[in-house]
Amino acid sequence: MTTHPTSRLLPRITVAACLLLAGGAWAAIDYPARKPGLWEMTIQGDASAKTPPMSTQQCIDAATDKAMRDMGEGVNQQTCSKQDMRNEGGRIVIESVCKIGTSTATTRAVLAGDFSTGYRMESRSTYSPPLVGRSEGTAVIEAKWVGPCKAGQKPGDMVLPNGMKMNLLDMPAGRGKK
Repeated sequence: MTTHPTSRLLPRITVAACLLLAGGAWAAIDYPARKPGLWEMTIQGDASAKTPPMSTQQCIDAATDKAMRDMGEGVNQQTCSKQDMRNEGGRIVIESVCKIGTSTATTRAVLAGDFSTGYRMESRSTYSPPLVGRSEGTAVIEAKWVGPCKAGQKPGDMVLPNGMKMNLLDMPAGRGKK
């Protein structure tokens, strides 16, 4: 059976949405800042989509962490009609309604962890109308601190699953936020 190209897009959209939701949530709630250094994030989309986990690495410092939260918050303010974020028993719970293209994503995400050694985010979204043929999606992001940034890395540097390197602060939305 051949996989339709757009079926591979949904997990990436879900992951992007989760990361943006998390950025906005962290900006709205007083949470412990992530420990400076190299973080590895493993992102697992829907098991039903049979998409393998994706791993990224990210070098951060306090200014980069704040800039990323600011970017997420700005995107959320532009695309989300609802953003409820609260602390429930040491976990951050996010409920949102956001536009992704022509679809409306209703999402509930729960973050847990200490943000100095690791954290986990689980999210579930429904899409109306369906997004790339799917009416719902889930994602789990597990992040762990792996040590100091590698030689030659600077805060904001990210290594994507395909090996591509980029600096988040060099993106248009991140410029001037250091």
